[in-house]
Parts: sequence; C-alpha cells; structure tokens
Amino acid sequence: MKLQSLVLATAAALTMTTAFAVPAGTWSVAAGAHMVDPKSNNGTLADGTIGVDVDSDIQPTVSGEYFVANNIGIELLAATPFHHDITLTAGDTTIDAKTQHLPPTLSVQYHFDGYNMPMNVKPFVGVGVNYTTFFKEKIYSDAFENLKLDDSVGVAGHIGLDIPFAPTEYFRIDARYMDIKTDASVESNGNTVELGEVDISPWVYGVAFVKQF
Repeated sequence: MKLQSLVLATAAALTMTTAFAVPAGTWSVAAGAHMVDPKSNNGTLADGTIGVDVDSDIQPTVSGEYFVANNIGIELLAATPFHHDITLTAGDTTIDAKTQHLPPTLSVQYHFDGYNMPMNVKPFVGVGVNYTTFFKEKIYSDAFENLKLDDSVGVAGHIGLDIPFAPTEYFRIDARYMDIKTDASVESNGNTVELGEVDISPWVYGVAFVKQF
C-alpha cells in the first residue's frame, strides 16, 4: 500500500508539472494597463544649462505571445499612445513641453515551471528590443518652437508572475525596463537648435488578464 501510494503521489506530481508547462504551439493574449515611469533624472540639455524632467503616464496595453518551444515564447507588446508632460528648467526659468509616444516591444521569454510555488504561480523573464516613436511634440515658449524628439531603439528586459485562476487563464503582474534615449531639437528664429539627449529609460509596471489558446 505504501508503494502504491508513493507511485500515485509521484504520478500526480509529474502530471501537475507537465500540465503547468506551456507547450510549443500555444498562443496567449494579454489585455491590461501599464504605467511608464521615467527615471528620476532625465539628463541635461544645451551643454548642461537646461534640466529635463519627464512625468509618468498609464495607458491600456495588449500583447500576444507565441510559444516556439515548451515554455519559450516570443511576445509583442503594444499600447495606446502614452502622454508625457516635460519640464525644462534653466536657472529660475521653467518651460513646459509635452509629447506622445508609442513603445512597441518584442521579447523572447522563458516561463518557469516545476517549482512548488504558492498557488502554482508561474514566474517568467524576457529580453528583447524596444522601438519608441514620438509624435505630437509641443513646447510652450516665446523663444522656441517645433520641439522634435527622435525615435529610439534600445534593449528591454521583462520580469513577471502569472497567477492562474483557470487552466488557461491567468492574472499577470509584470515590470519592464526599457532603454529609451531620444535626441531633442527645437527651432529658434527659423533655425534648428540641437539641444542634446533626453534619457527617459523608464520602468514600466503593469497588470493584465492573460488567456492561452
């Protein structure tokens, strides 16, 4: 009886571990919201004479992931445009600006299994590339006009937890680091003035509902 019980318990454990793995060929779709939280020091412009501060924003996001091998997926993240207020400070003078951006991110991810974690929580990690395009830039100044922020390409890291509440449905919490740096320029008296690099490099925190197919 002891041997039979041990065999049954081992078989059950193996079945749970196998079921918890995500097999190759699986698709998943996630819908949620993320906050882009730029680093606290976004650099200086014009040879260090202008300080830059970029604020945070939250927007709806969606992602799709295809598993090319067991537990290994390729994910594409998309979102509605993020809106950021920008504060430029030169001595006692403050200039307000703003921009919108889209940060599609492609990642290769590994989803862990076989761990005796509470509630069968499934951690994952990923690394990939982020492309950020800026648009609708505005600057509110009598001296400058036509703010321009160049598009950015950089690495992106991803960590998260999937918490199952049904066999193919999960609640996800995650965090990403995105290397986002953009060259800024303005126009003054009809001439283009190159200001320098704005280092946004945010952490991006999110929650989502995930469905596997």
